[in-house]
Amino acid sequence: MTGRFAPSPTGDLHLGNLRTAVVAWLSARSRREPFVVRMEDLDRQQSNVDNERTQLRDLAALGLDWDGEVVRQSDRFPIYDAAIADLRTRGLVYECFCTRREILAEIAASSAAPHGPPGSYPGTCRELDASAVAAHRAAGRRPALRLRTDGHSVAFDDRVVGRVEGTVDDVVLRRNDGVPAYNLAVVVDDGAQGIDDVVRGDDLVSSTARQIHLQRLLGLPQPTYTHVPLVLGTDGERLAKRHGAVTLGDLEAAGVSPAAVLTWIAESVGLAAPGEPVTLDQLVDRYDPSRLPTAPTVFDDWDT
Repeated sequence: MTGRFAPSPTGDLHLGNLRTAVVAWLSARSRREPFVVRMEDLDRQQSNVDNERTQLRDLAALGLDWDGEVVRQSDRFPIYDAAIADLRTRGLVYECFCTRREILAEIAASSAAPHGPPGSYPGTCRELDASAVAAHRAAGRRPALRLRTDGHSVAFDDRVVGRVEGTVDDVVLRRNDGVPAYNLAVVVDDGAQGIDDVVRGDDLVSSTARQIHLQRLLGLPQPTYTHVPLVLGTDGERLAKRHGAVTLGDLEAAGVSPAAVLTWIAESVGLAAPGEPVTLDQLVDRYDPSRLPTAPTVFDDWDT
């Protein structure tokens, strides 16, 4: 099996991101399997090389290594385009001219919920005729591309969450600015890189049914999934810079070493006793997904 960590280089990694990276690395290395890093830099406005360098430096500071070169999604647009073309030849792609505001308004006004999870696209453009498409284009609207689905139900077993079942909606494949969408890119990349062990935050559980459906349509294997609960601030929101020193750089500036951060991570995922100094080699031997927490971890202050 091959594991991966795939951050978006839009800022510094915080403790929650670093914890997920460590668990993903342990999942692969405990089986003596390859581990790769992929930069999901589709957002060209927020992503940059400086953020990427800092993220890679922080992973290395914790002792994490990876196999091969770092892959960047921004280099892979032709591969995503080919996958979309494949789906399109099978009649599974349609143009959507709706704005986000229009979609939200239609969902709010509808008496019947659209197929798919809450907030799913209501299918406004699914059956547009040629004249309607021409009118939208004449008005200067650029279409996104969506996957045509029929409310498929997809179930999978997660190592932490357990049995999960989700309904697939008409997910975006390419945004109206021409950028491939996350759900398509991650599926294509995992297939191309031979990723069959996906460890990531549990905020992505709801996207997994869509991705498995795309895997099946594209003839790609389905990985195993481990969705790790998030790290939250004391306000119950996911960890962010507003919660104080939560990045490795900020913690180091406050006198907290990477080794101490690794100890905190190990304790938070049930692989070390409170305050027990550990090494990555020790954690490789201890790693067991059944020991991972099933509830979020709240980070208060390093001194508490």
